[in-house]
Amino acid sequence: MSADGYFPVNSIMKKTLFTLLLVGASASVASAQVEIGLKVSPSITYLRTESRSEQNFQNDKSKLSIGGGLIVDYFFGENYAFSTGFLLAGKGGTISYRDVASDTNTDLVTRTQKIGLQYLEVPVTVKLYTNDVATDTKIYFQVGGSANVAIASKINGNKFYNDPATSEGETKALKHFIFPDAALLLGAGVEYQVGQSTKLLAGISYHRGLVNLDRYFDKTRGFDGVTIKNNEIALDLGIKF
Repeated sequence: MSADGYFPVNSIMKKTLFTLLLVGASASVASAQVEIGLKVSPSITYLRTESRSEQNFQNDKSKLSIGGGLIVDYFFGENYAFSTGFLLAGKGGTISYRDVASDTNTDLVTRTQKIGLQYLEVPVTVKLYTNDVATDTKIYFQVGGSANVAIASKINGNKFYNDPATSEGETKALKHFIFPDAALLLGAGVEYQVGQSTKLLAGISYHRGLVNLDRYFDKTRGFDGVTIKNNEIALDLGIKF
């Protein structure tokens, strides 16, 4: 009570609001459900390219890759879950570009690079589930992104690359690319409950890279305006316990 005989209303309201927030948070934690599982994702990956017309960078071929790892779905409602995990993902593809011939330094030739990249990937997504569309079967939609770090790379099947247009010798393939990557992730699929806590899932997802991966053509070769980004279409197969 204050000196004039009245209760401090603002203080009471703050304490009441704080208590309600604590109660709500406790109830949310108590009712939350965590599902952990394993996933394998065969995929088709390719590289989106942009450049000035004189270099003419192009996506030449796609690449078959495979990834997988741990998935975690944290439900904050009956049909809503925060979905993350810790995955190993293969990406890359074949690009082509125009470059000077090594013997004349003036004539132009078309060169190709078959690029293979391996990432540690952490999805940061939300899954939205329908009610049962059949017995013990739900459809889900996934939206969000992923944070990725490159841990290995090969160019033309080798961990080192010798650029035929220069005399600098071999360079480490992994140093041709920026380590961190981020991607937009969109997906959809089906989950089928086969036991009290066991679920099978099958879906498809699209991963659109947002970061320019190139570090070699810009820094070492002096090509201006080159952009190389990951793209992936994956088949997601998994089991949750």
